[in-house]
Amino acid sequence: MICAALMSAAVQSYAKTEKITIQGSVGKLSAVLQTPDGLAEGEKCPVVILMHGFMGNKDGMLEKLTGDKLAQSGIASIKFDFNGHGESEGPFSGMTVPNEIEDAKLVYEYVKSLPFAGSVAMTGHSQGGVVASMTAGDLGVDNIKCVVLLAPAAVLRDDAIRGSTMGARYNPLDPPEFVQLFGDMKLGREYIKTAFSLPIYETAQKYTGPACIIHGTGDQVVPYTYGERYHSIWPGSELHILHAADHMFSKDMQKAVDLTVDFLVKNLK
Repeated sequence: MICAALMSAAVQSYAKTEKITIQGSVGKLSAVLQTPDGLAEGEKCPVVILMHGFMGNKDGMLEKLTGDKLAQSGIASIKFDFNGHGESEGPFSGMTVPNEIEDAKLVYEYVKSLPFAGSVAMTGHSQGGVVASMTAGDLGVDNIKCVVLLAPAAVLRDDAIRGSTMGARYNPLDPPEFVQLFGDMKLGREYIKTAFSLPIYETAQKYTGPACIIHGTGDQVVPYTYGERYHSIWPGSELHILHAADHMFSKDMQKAVDLTVDFLVKNLK
């Protein structure tokens, strides 16, 4: 990770980073736009929207390394905190997958308004992978050039049906107003109610463009079979099953980043 940090510092010398805010579904979203230096006036550049997972934020190492390597490859990126996460507005207890999808669509609209924006792609880790897949299904291949999912957490629907999210137990048929998670984090009733019947694969399969799924056999949060299911509904998609990799790809995060960026470069450049 020390080497990765040094590489990241080197990238900053030829990439422009700008902190911005975007109107989201329930308030302002905190975002960081990263563009390669040297874009000529009127020149178009692909843009990748990076989406973090449940209880994560835009400053995660996976998102940082991916954005930096994309800039190194001449591709812009935007990473943002979903509502109720990081520096974005809204309570965590009010966050749901549907309103995260609305956040993603509003970020997409912002990206399309940028004068240099060319084709747009999406990546998502964990719950962000579910959001990316469903948003791509809604927007379609005419708007989303390609998609990368990392450990996509479609298990969240099964968790809600079982009445267990991140180890917290509840009655899924009559969920309480809040479910206590770690520390002072509380999961809201609406999250559970919407997750219970969320049409994850039904929505995602409407996307027909290039897709890549990366998942680890050591993932104890989201079994890798959920990644395989995405591969089965997206004919022609790439599937990379990484031996012993955990949910955060912590043992070899650079491998997941390299697979992500190589796929994006191949389909965007």
